[in-house]
Amino acid sequence: MAINFYIELAYMLGAVGFVWGLRLLSSPDSARKGNLIAGVGMGLAIIAAMTMPIPGAANNYIWILSGLAIGGVIGTVTSHKVKMTAMPQLVSVFNGFGGACAVLLAIVEGERGLDTGLPIAGGQWSITLATLLIGGVTFTGSMLAYLKLDGRLGDNKLLLPRHQLVNQLFLLAAVVWGTMLFFKNETTSMTEVYAFTLLCLVYGASFVVPIGGADMPVVISLLNSFSGISAATAGIIYHNQFMLVGGILVGASGTILTVMMCKAMNRSLFNVLIGGFGGSSAAAGGKAGGDQTVKEVSLNDAAILLNYSKSVIFVPGYGLAVAQAQKVCKEIDDLLSENGVDVKYAIHPVAGRMPGHMNVLLAEADVPYPKLLDLDDSNNALSQADVAVIVGANDVVNPAAENDPSSPIYGMPVLQVWNAKHVIVLKRSMNAGYAGIENPLFFHAKNRMLFGDAKNTLSKLVVELKGL
Repeated sequence: MAINFYIELAYMLGAVGFVWGLRLLSSPDSARKGNLIAGVGMGLAIIAAMTMPIPGAANNYIWILSGLAIGGVIGTVTSHKVKMTAMPQLVSVFNGFGGACAVLLAIVEGERGLDTGLPIAGGQWSITLATLLIGGVTFTGSMLAYLKLDGRLGDNKLLLPRHQLVNQLFLLAAVVWGTMLFFKNETTSMTEVYAFTLLCLVYGASFVVPIGGADMPVVISLLNSFSGISAATAGIIYHNQFMLVGGILVGASGTILTVMMCKAMNRSLFNVLIGGFGGSSAAAGGKAGGDQTVKEVSLNDAAILLNYSKSVIFVPGYGLAVAQAQKVCKEIDDLLSENGVDVKYAIHPVAGRMPGHMNVLLAEADVPYPKLLDLDDSNNALSQADVAVIVGANDVVNPAAENDPSSPIYGMPVLQVWNAKHVIVLKRSMNAGYAGIENPLFFHAKNRMLFGDAKNTLSKLVVELKGL
């Protein structure tokens, strides 16, 4: 009885560590501490689970400790080797592994229950089937998202005609099959369970196939919420309060973030759930009209313009991550700030390849968090800014979202950089962005292009600023 009290106490403290850690993650200044506290909470929960008295479980400790050791080594090596540009891929893999764990737990529990030949409690059996569905979709969906983000799979490689309809049929089949298994209960064979699991895995991959371009951050956020929900349902299966609380936290925060991302993309959550949005076909819209003359600016002229401005707003995008230019950008920030220039950063919710991608990059460069403006504050500030400097962003500064009804991103809230007095776009070439849509901003009367690798160009800009 005493041991159970301490186990429950450890679970409660672990859950508090998770909540506290999640709260601290809301700011880059306290995020590191939040991760450590959440890690301690997880450690307490693991120790509590290992000390729980279970008949015949003593021989499992070698397997558990071996798994912890192998996972610890892989995690340590990965944390040092994975570059910031590959963080979205890593997050996708983490989501996928969470779903895979939930699937394995549900299969083990289902097999154990069916082997007894006795009816499984209706609630327990329904949760097991739901875990297979959600976990399966999370695993293969996340793995496919990883392949797309890593450039190993093109957006159109697996796309079928009317693929959204195919996805809806897959989902309907999974729901019908799962309902049938629920009512069969004790007469269900493991072969049928494995077939249902396979259907869920196929649907998960198919769900992500039509999604591409600028919509990928929404997918990652959604799959993150799915991974939390699958962990919560697995916690119900094993009557584990810590898994339940942890899963609910991840699922709820992921769902809230998904809704926020959908709002930022001007898309409904329903369309996300049925896989009815996005895709690389977006290239059909966003054509530049009128004068298509591209005007360039020299490094010296750009430095003079920035140095004698009162307000400068940087707009970071995935190109900043690719070039690893965030620290050089911060160096320019410091030089301008010393000269009395007010420097801010306009952050679009879906800039980059995952939620919060730009926030993470700039935090790594020690950019003060108050300098980061959200979408609404950014647009207010841009209307008063002397210069807007776009570093690697494209789709989130596309005016076609506001003035071209034929564009696939029409209606999507974007950063209105064209309202600043001057605009400078740092870009390698005139190629379209991740969504495959041409950007009329490049031909805008206020805009000047500064071609080249972002890090190299910004480094040269530092030299020019120091020479003024």
